[in-house]
Amino acid sequence: MNLYYRTIGSGPPLIILHGIFGSSDNWGTLGRQFGEFREVYLIDQRNHGRSPHDPQFNYQVMVEDLREFIIQHDLPKPDIMGHSMGGKTAMFFATKYPDMINKLVVVDIAPRAYPVHHDFILRGLAALPLDKLQSRQQADAELARYIDNPAIRQFLLKNLQRTDQGFRWKINLPVIKENIAHVGQGLDPEDVFTHPTLFIRGGLSPYIQEEDYADIAAHFPNSKVVTIAGATHWVHADKPAELYKTVKDFLLEA
Repeated sequence: MNLYYRTIGSGPPLIILHGIFGSSDNWGTLGRQFGEFREVYLIDQRNHGRSPHDPQFNYQVMVEDLREFIIQHDLPKPDIMGHSMGGKTAMFFATKYPDMINKLVVVDIAPRAYPVHHDFILRGLAALPLDKLQSRQQADAELARYIDNPAIRQFLLKNLQRTDQGFRWKINLPVIKENIAHVGQGLDPEDVFTHPTLFIRGGLSPYIQEEDYADIAAHFPNSKVVTIAGATHWVHADKPAELYKTVKDFLLEA
C-alpha cells in the first residue's frame, strides 16, 4: 500500500505514526522541530488522512504497510515514534522486525490489550448528517450531543472534508467501526524488542498505569518510562515543548 506521507528536515530518519482518528497533520508542528536534526517522515496510516482506504484494518497489515514503506524509501534503520494506535503499530513492528529499526518511542499506550472504548466517538461520527451539513459549526453542534469535550470534537472534525456535494469523511469510518476491537489488541508474551525504547506517559492519562510497568519491561527490557505532568492522552497537543525535549534527549543519547 502506498501510504501518504510528508518529509521534513534532514539527518537520520524518524518516522512518526498518529493515533486512531488522527493523521500526519496532528504532528506537523513537532515534525518541523524534529526536522532540525532528523529527516522526519509523517505518515497517514491506512484508512486515515490521505492514505488509501482498505477493508483490512488491524496491526498485522499496518505493520506490513510500515515495512513496505521503509523498504520503498530505502530508510536505514529509522527511529520510529507512535502515539496511541500508532504506538501499537510501532511496538508490533519493532518486535517483528527488530533489525529494521534503531530506537523506539511510544507515546501514551502500553503493550497490553485494551477493551473497546471508542463507542461514543463512533456513534457521534456516524450520526452526523453529512448530506445536510451546511458548516463545520453545525457539525460541531451536532457532535456535541455525543462528545462534550470541545478539544476532542475539533480533533475529530479535522477528518471532515468539504466537497462539491457537501461533506465527507477522510477516514474510512465504516471499516474503522467494524474493526475497532483490533485497535485494542495487546502484544503476545513472546513479543520482545531489546533496542533502546522510550515510553512517554501523560500524567493525566489513564492509558499507562504503574501496574503496566512490569509488562513494559518484559516486552521492552531496554526501556524507560517518562511521565509528562499535566498531559492527557494527547501529550503532543497538551505539552509539546516537554515532549519535544524528552524525545530529543532520548534520540540523541549515545
